[in-house]
Amino acid sequence: MAKYGKKYLEARSKIDRERHYDPDEAFKLLKETATASFDETVELSVRLSVNPKHADQQVRGAVVLPNGTGKEVKVIVFAKGDKAKEAEEAGADIVGAEDLAEKIQGGWLDFDVAIATPDVMSVVGRLGRILGPRGLMPNPKTGTVTFDVGKAVEETKAGKVEYRTDKVGNVHVPIGKASFVEEKLLENFYSVVEVLIRARPAAAKGQYLRSVTVSTTMGPGIKINPQKAASLGKAV
Repeated sequence: MAKYGKKYLEARSKIDRERHYDPDEAFKLLKETATASFDETVELSVRLSVNPKHADQQVRGAVVLPNGTGKEVKVIVFAKGDKAKEAEEAGADIVGAEDLAEKIQGGWLDFDVAIATPDVMSVVGRLGRILGPRGLMPNPKTGTVTFDVGKAVEETKAGKVEYRTDKVGNVHVPIGKASFVEEKLLENFYSVVEVLIRARPAAAKGQYLRSVTVSTTMGPGIKINPQKAASLGKAV
């Protein structure tokens, strides 16, 4: 049986674990229960009414959070010529092609997001076994394989996050830091919910948002009313 610390238990005692809170109530409570000594990440977890085993029910994409993630993101770009220069001017941390691929094959993985232009994917493809399992492989569905590298770098630096259903239909997305004011967390929250609703597969049946939970790195989960989240998300 898991053992919890005093701070966690005190935070959990403030939450009604059977209740599904309205979003504004949930984020107010989340702020009150974020007691770690560091600035915790706030994560949104959504269970969708989909079966990811079927290709037509997989939900994947990216969204730019209006208030960012609160984290400095290290971005690398696979590109050549003018596109390499464009990426550098947009703020990419490291730009390269074969040389960058060799560096990664040598064990270097000190970055958060990889972006590539389509013409160098033959080079990036060799890194599939390294980058794929870590969720770092560039993919056109998330906008990380594109000729518009300048825009991709700028959006990523500004707070672009990817979302993808896991094996059981859950989506986990960081939506900010505990130090954010409630209004900014709510704006980020609704941005993700809105995108998830838009990405609903035609084959999805019944209530699409089955459960919605927010939590901080060290804190307990707080359940949010899925219907309220969905109705307000559509209105964003």
